[in-house]
Amino acid sequence: MPPSAVLLSAGLDSAVLAAAEARAGLVQPIYVSTGLAWERAELAALDRLLASPAFAANVAPIARLSFTVEDLYPATHWALRGTPPAFDTADEDVYLAGRNVVLLSKASIYCAQHRIGRIVLGPLAGNPFPDATPHFFRTMAEALSLGLDHPIAIDAPFLSMQKSDVIKLGAELGVSLELTLSCMNPQGGRHCGQCSKCRERRDAFHDALIADPTSYAAAPVR
Repeated sequence: MPPSAVLLSAGLDSAVLAAAEARAGLVQPIYVSTGLAWERAELAALDRLLASPAFAANVAPIARLSFTVEDLYPATHWALRGTPPAFDTADEDVYLAGRNVVLLSKASIYCAQHRIGRIVLGPLAGNPFPDATPHFFRTMAEALSLGLDHPIAIDAPFLSMQKSDVIKLGAELGVSLELTLSCMNPQGGRHCGQCSKCRERRDAFHDALIADPTSYAAAPVR
């Protein structure tokens, strides 16, 4: 069977998703650089992650693409400067406008060129963003299939799952969760411990009843 493309960022959700997909068939991981502050640390983490045993079979070398948002967001934007909102910031306040539009557009062009017909990404239950809904994914897939003259399906298998559920699945699949990176301000390759992504990660390990293996540059406030 042809591979499925997985949008892989080295974060918990996409890492576990890629490992799950690799159990079912061939996986083409795709990373799209857009100019955000944490990408260098994320790419380094991604190299370590893909070299780990959970990705030893059925995973192709990663395709690294780019699609800058530096000319769309103001230079003062926190995601470009690396100054994310505080620990208890709501998800709605860390929305990156057009994030999935950008990722799916670039990945779909790659998939059309390589005859891949399915793209998988990892939003979870409760995601409040307008570009992470089933209706958006269906509509986007239809538009991309039409515009590229190549059938594209967009799947989000974790849309009914909480992050704690993803952690449990990752443990079952043997994913080295300590190698994943879910942080908006990494410090020397470590999680900052102060941003809302670190909060989500810390809370999810607690809810999953699994010891948090994460190395934090600063201890989370709870």
